[in-house]
Amino acid sequence: MDTHQHRKAEAFRDLHRGDCFVIPNPWDAGSARLLADLGFAALATSSGAAAGVLGRKDGELTRDEALAHARAIVAATDLPVAGDLENGFGDAPAEAALTIRLAAEAGLVGGSIEDAGGVHDRRIYDFNHAVERVAAAAEAARSLPFPFTLTARCENFLRGHPDLDDTLRRLQAYEKAGADVLFAPLLPDLAAVRTVCQSLGKPVNFMVARKGLSFSVAELRDAGVRRISLATSLYRAAMDGLRQAAQEVRQQGRFGFLDRLP
Repeated sequence: MDTHQHRKAEAFRDLHRGDCFVIPNPWDAGSARLLADLGFAALATSSGAAAGVLGRKDGELTRDEALAHARAIVAATDLPVAGDLENGFGDAPAEAALTIRLAAEAGLVGGSIEDAGGVHDRRIYDFNHAVERVAAAAEAARSLPFPFTLTARCENFLRGHPDLDDTLRRLQAYEKAGADVLFAPLLPDLAAVRTVCQSLGKPVNFMVARKGLSFSVAELRDAGVRRISLATSLYRAAMDGLRQAAQEVRQQGRFGFLDRLP
């Protein structure tokens, strides 16, 4: 945790104090460098993309594997990198806290903790337990020698529990417990996004992920969003390009995709 990491942490924290910004999610060192060259100010890992790189489904990586993936992306550029830390790789508050400390050791300057079980588990943690987990993660973040930006995620809409009132209650409690950024994936419309942003005093992250549930930067800025993440969308776009090119070769015996390359 050297002065370079401290400077990156301060820069990342400052981004949340300015205008709405987009934080893209690379899936390896090469995509991280490409995104840095395009001028993005920060990067974030994606649990789904990290799993895809290893031929697995989202939620199937161990903590060690996720952190190794994060280290590769951190090393690829000089940009601040935040981590998709899933549920902290354990149900107990102590596991969430440990994951934050290990994330910092891996070079990350921020990370998110979810309030649900594994990605294939529809179970949302009991309210009090979820708050305790955020509080433990926040305490671990504050113990670090640099300002680690902790994001607390409410998984209601992503896990089949579309309850906006409970989502607001949870996010407000996570804010009080010490989270720096709040996040509820797959909010159904801009009205819900606006309600969430107006109900909180700290920055809100919006995830661009699905058709019909993604909006323009201008629309999200006007709704009060401070940070926009891209989840697996860039990885999926890259894999779709691969699929189309490979299908052309396999099915048509042609290489027209070469004419479309830069």
